[in-house]
Amino acid sequence: MDFQFDIVKEYLPFFLQGTLLTIGLSLAGTILGLILGLFIGMGKMSKKLIRFPFIWYINIFRGTPLFVQILIIHFGVMPMFMKPVNPILSAIVALSLNSAAYIAEIFRAGIQSIDKGQMEAARSLGMSHAQAMKKVILPQAFKRMIPPLGNEFIVLLKESSLAAIIAAPELLYWGRAAQGAYMRVWEPYITIAIIYLILTLSLTYLIQYLERRFAKE
Repeated sequence: MDFQFDIVKEYLPFFLQGTLLTIGLSLAGTILGLILGLFIGMGKMSKKLIRFPFIWYINIFRGTPLFVQILIIHFGVMPMFMKPVNPILSAIVALSLNSAAYIAEIFRAGIQSIDKGQMEAARSLGMSHAQAMKKVILPQAFKRMIPPLGNEFIVLLKESSLAAIIAAPELLYWGRAAQGAYMRVWEPYITIAIIYLILTLSLTYLIQYLERRFAKE
């Protein structure tokens, strides 16, 4: 295999630019997913009639490919709100909505893992349900949710590569651009694979550190 480092050198600034956007898309998707996921997760634990739409939200976004969701949102939904459609914004919306479905289940599992006596004790001290949830249940549940939330961020980091299909200039987009310009496969794709590996391993070690730290508290 004749590996041409000149191609990597030429496109390295674009790969770095794409890496920053990949991280930005993943962070935005995770943060918005956390907000939506908490709301959806709480909704799923509500009374039967109220929780029905939340259950189906989770079913739809977990049961259909993210690739299809990105296409529907970019070409079907976003044109109703803006023209021309910004592919970066479309990617953020798609990643956020998809991530919210998974994070909702993480919140639900984390909250339900806390002994019911904690809520009863908080209510007996005069706290409202919302106060007990905010001050007693969620802080304890959050420690247990760190590993799955971290894993969701790593998954989203890799899945953000699907945004290349709508021309969002993230990491894979520039890999495809280099491959198309030189008709070479190894140089661009091995390079971006290494970058993804560095990102995911760094996040894995960070999550393990946070997990150990919170376990001591």
